[in-house]
Amino acid sequence: MTENARAAVVSADGTVIAFSAWGRGEPLIIIDGATAYPAINPLDEEIGRLLGDEFRTYAYDRRGRGESTDTAPYAVSREIEDLAALITVAGAPATVFGWSSGAVLALDAAAAGLPISRLVLFEPPFVVDDSRPPLPADYVRRLDAAVADGRPGDAAELFLTAAAGMPAEAVEGIRQSDFWPVMEAVAPTIAYDGRIIGTTMSGAPLPRDRWAAVNAPTLVLHGTGTFPFIVTAAHALTELLPTAALRAVEGEQHSAPADVLAAALRDFAYAR
Repeated sequence: MTENARAAVVSADGTVIAFSAWGRGEPLIIIDGATAYPAINPLDEEIGRLLGDEFRTYAYDRRGRGESTDTAPYAVSREIEDLAALITVAGAPATVFGWSSGAVLALDAAAAGLPISRLVLFEPPFVVDDSRPPLPADYVRRLDAAVADGRPGDAAELFLTAAAGMPAEAVEGIRQSDFWPVMEAVAPTIAYDGRIIGTTMSGAPLPRDRWAAVNAPTLVLHGTGTFPFIVTAAHALTELLPTAALRAVEGEQHSAPADVLAAALRDFAYAR
């Protein structure tokens, strides 16, 4: 069956995690990056439908986004528990595909011992050199303060400028768009990704011990037109992980077409 099945699973702390699923076959779970979730990232469904004959693809609303609930206090370990609950529903082991900071969460989950057969990581946003400014050292604290003060828009703007690298004048235009209420709604979760990123956008080399336990075959992807720091990051991660391979895919900046990504996933999964 290839229809979109909308359902939910309850995580270890009682948080309800909503998800969609497409296709049939072995389980593939997609983890969105900061601010994203399936309803606003159509590539999730496009990939799921393109792979419908080979995979049962699951894309979920990370806690605090879309139709998923949230439970305080936040901890990265709770997001790993969310993924563990979804793998239980999907069937273990699962291939896990992570976008951007979702790729970093996927790495942490694999290092924690979740039953992951393969990792596919699209453009983890590490900053390991001086080709762009690092995240401010107080980035997470400022995000938390903005949300606590009832200023979710300021948290979203900080993410777009300090993390995504957008100029302030471009963000001002987004503030006037119909999309801005969506950004404000997910703003409390932006600090979650900041905690997942940790020091990996500081300009320093990647930590050698954080993912030492990862032994799943790993494919690191970056778009052909992406930011130079992302290409450097992809190479750095591939060199760090003994089971990793690197592949450039057709695309612009921090995205790539669904058909190209689906082909890369299929090729990696069925490589002999």
